[in-house]
Amino acid sequence: MYKHVTLKQAVKLPLLFTGFMWLVHIVKVIGHFNWNKYGVHPREIDGLPGILLAPLLHSNFQHLFSNSIPLFLMMTLIMLFYSRVAKISIITIYILTGVTVWFFARPVYHIGASGVVYGLISFVFWSGVFRKNFRSIILSIVIVFLYSGYIEGVFPGKPGISWESHLLGAIVGVFVAFLVRNVEEEHEKADRKRELEHDEPYEEKYFFDRDIFNINDD
Repeated sequence: MYKHVTLKQAVKLPLLFTGFMWLVHIVKVIGHFNWNKYGVHPREIDGLPGILLAPLLHSNFQHLFSNSIPLFLMMTLIMLFYSRVAKISIITIYILTGVTVWFFARPVYHIGASGVVYGLISFVFWSGVFRKNFRSIILSIVIVFLYSGYIEGVFPGKPGISWESHLLGAIVGVFVAFLVRNVEEEHEKADRKRELEHDEPYEEKYFFDRDIFNINDD
């Protein structure tokens, strides 16, 4: 029996990161700091720190809130269903999105976590396409229903929107999902074993592990 990841374990990193984003923005607002200059400024040396800092910086609370929910949800899903590759995938998407924006985006300051959000959404969707596992496919379908409206965000048109971050983040998400497609998760191994041994009828499969909400797991 494999050791599953509980919901309590899966939300730790997403809570810490989104909480830190809010802390940064509150300090910025209270102190009246102009931190936009720490965003990604493409092809400028002083824009390099933005690769790490830009996702933490937001123009206002609405901007922050609109990124916080999908960021938290996508990170939680990845931690829950792709635990073996979750941390390295999230970190890679975070950094590569910033790097590609620095190389290819317009020469203005790019701030906000939306590029990372697009990367995470793309990762979850394309993981289902590449892995062809029952749960991964279901997650991909859910992503289509929840975030199909995000597609327009990868096209230019809206002023003040870094569509390049969205597009490049989405491309990075595909790339990372492809890289880790053969790293089999424990639940995938268990599902494959059951199918080979025919010891559990298909209709008795559970999408979530039955003790996923076990609060006693650390």
